[in-house]
Amino acid sequence: MTVEQALGYIHSVSWMGSRPGLGRTRELLALMGNPQNALRFVHVAGTNGKGSTSAMIASILRQAGYKVGLYTSPYILRFNERMQVNGTEISDTELAEITEYVKPFAESMQDHPTEFELVTAIGFEYFARQRCDIVVLEVGLGGELDSTNVITPVLSVITEIDFDHMGVLGNTIEEIAEAKAGIIKNGVPVVSADNLPAAAKVVDDVCKAKGSLHIKPDFECIQNKITTEDGISFVYNGVSCHIPLLGEYQYRNALMAITAVHALNKLGFKISDEQTVKGLARVKWAGRFEKLCDNPVFIYDGGHNPQGVAAAAKTFSKLYGKGVVLMGVMADKDYDAEIKTLIPLATKFVTVTPSNPRALPAAELAAKINSLGGNAVSSVTVEKGVALAAESAQGEEPVFALGSLYMYGEIKEAVKKLFL
Repeated sequence: MTVEQALGYIHSVSWMGSRPGLGRTRELLALMGNPQNALRFVHVAGTNGKGSTSAMIASILRQAGYKVGLYTSPYILRFNERMQVNGTEISDTELAEITEYVKPFAESMQDHPTEFELVTAIGFEYFARQRCDIVVLEVGLGGELDSTNVITPVLSVITEIDFDHMGVLGNTIEEIAEAKAGIIKNGVPVVSADNLPAAAKVVDDVCKAKGSLHIKPDFECIQNKITTEDGISFVYNGVSCHIPLLGEYQYRNALMAITAVHALNKLGFKISDEQTVKGLARVKWAGRFEKLCDNPVFIYDGGHNPQGVAAAAKTFSKLYGKGVVLMGVMADKDYDAEIKTLIPLATKFVTVTPSNPRALPAAELAAKINSLGGNAVSSVTVEKGVALAAESAQGEEPVFALGSLYMYGEIKEAVKKLFL
């Protein structure tokens, strides 16, 4: 099997759809000999920040000398990004070999696994073959019924919770928090952001019911926080840190990672403050308030729900004031709230249609923005949208692209083609 055949198989229509439940994943892994049982995990759920927090924890553990697996979704540019060991993506050869190995087990099942379940099984097999010391495992959707939830981690992490995927997770913060808290296991410590009181109570109640120590970062303890175009510097518990990620919100993810590392130390890991500082300073995470170009200044952020967009908008406003907003969204998101957040900082909107079946057509998004008091025009392609946004900025304003991670690849390629 070539990597093209492997990816074709993984993405084939027979695996499509999302069907809640862990039975298929458990059955597939059992047929494979349960490779996950040879691994230790930090399990990370949440609405916003779970990818960045996962990347930070993995970077710190790597600096401490551990062989670290990192499992994330969705990928930004290339499927292989979803499975990394010590910062290196799974090779095409390994991806093809493991997919070929898993294929007969998956096809022997009467109830075939979904695509994400299949990918998760491939990931577990890859990390086991690599003999990782620990795997930072990001939840795909929710928590309780997510296929990653077949493991018992050494530590659970729940980042900030907000409204997202309501059709699957529930229509209240309490219901969404309950789904996320489904990753909490009996006696396993939990680090949580507790950004909303209603969500915090749910997580705390589950921790008490399962006898799990509930640990929270002290976000008020941060000192000397400075945000520049080079990232964020701050002092936490007397330790000076710097993260090369621009989002104002990233310091909260950094404190989550630091708190998780402190918890791991109490579980027998050995990670010094110096290694923590180096790990944060060397973290890489694409698509999160990333500057793609200096002339024109072109910023991309993966914010795709009201909380994520608000956090990105706060950073943009602080660094640049106002600018041209290039926006594309999924039709099932609360884009009304996102638009209202962005109107005060947008001198003009240019809308595009992300490359995804769930995308809202650019013309509909522009009409909605105009109805809410904004000034928007739509573009027929992402590349033309990038050019139009830059033309509207006239070299005097920055361009701020956000609304969906699914358009990152096209936007980055267009910026490279047009301006670099």
